[in-house]
Amino acid sequence: MQREGFAEVEDAVRGVLRDVLGLSEERARAFHEDTPLFGALPELDSLAVAGVLTEIEDRLGILIEDDEVDGEMLETFGALARFAADKALG
Repeated sequence: MQREGFAEVEDAVRGVLRDVLGLSEERARAFHEDTPLFGALPELDSLAVAGVLTEIEDRLGILIEDDEVDGEMLETFGALARFAADKALG
């Protein structure tokens, strides 16, 4: 995976979390590979997951199938960014 492309996807995912969940710029910027998300981030509840995934699809021009969504992809910021990068960058 190209590092430059991954950084762009990572920034997009960070922006989606900031915008959809209403997080501050500082809080979103502090997300790193191991930052826990689902179950640890109160704003990311089961209802918010759909909005986050839809916005990721829109911003990256990808399609996320229902059967691709699982707890592991939402466990950490790094896992979600890697999932999105795999879809967006092939």
